Amino acid sequence: MNTETRLDARSAELSANLSTLTARIDAACQAAGRAAGSVRLLPVTKFFPASDVEILYRLGRREFGESREQEATAKVAALPELLGERDLSDVQWHMIGRLQRNKTRVVARWAHTVHSVDSERLAMALDKAARDALEAGERDTPVRVLLQVSLDEDPSRGGLPPAELETLADLIAESEGLQLGGLMAIPPLQADTDSAFARLATLHTLLLTRHPGATELSAGMSSDLEVAVEHGSTCVRVGTALMGARPITSA
Repeated sequence: MNTETRLDARSAELSANLSTLTARIDAACQAAGRAAGSVRLLPVTKFFPASDVEILYRLGRREFGESREQEATAKVAALPELLGERDLSDVQWHMIGRLQRNKTRVVARWAHTVHSVDSERLAMALDKAARDALEAGERDTPVRVLLQVSLDEDPSRGGLPPAELETLADLIAESEGLQLGGLMAIPPLQADTDSAFARLATLHTLLLTRHPGATELSAGMSSDLEVAVEHGSTCVRVGTALMGARPITSA
């Protein structure tokens, strides 16, 4: 199969998957009594090549989720080359994986949103990196951040204990380089997702009483997006159901 034929086949596959997935999200919204379009799809393109991002862009997608800085930075650089002279100012890159403090300077150059802020030290490092990027003209808006909350308080899986949410939210709200966007969570392993997302919804409601602009609730993936939508998710992060099984190696 030559390259053009392969890309055509991949485009058809992603288009079909996207249609199925958007219908699934619409059905979940209807079942939950929520307005159509109230839940955004964030395609998770980690481990897949930049050519897939190009295809998704041509299919109308403008937001992309990545979890590894080096891979994401390469794709951010590659996309303009793949799409030619097109204006890409409407593209939003999301960092959804755990972020190390020593990577914040690079991520602050391209990330519209970081979904995984879970400590004061990380927030302070990202704030400084964002301020430096703003001063250097590498971005023109603060980095939007979501607080990753731990629903099982297992530090190995990332996330902030719920008891510490208020303090960190206040810190971010007062920072110059960051904008508090809302919450993100991943259900605990072997957990009842209904209970986990219900707890997350309660935490989000409490956050909104203090920070009414923090409306984003990033929750739900390929296997559990319907439950997340039922409990108020505004952004579902979907990889497998859209992209297919992960390749053995990434490009």
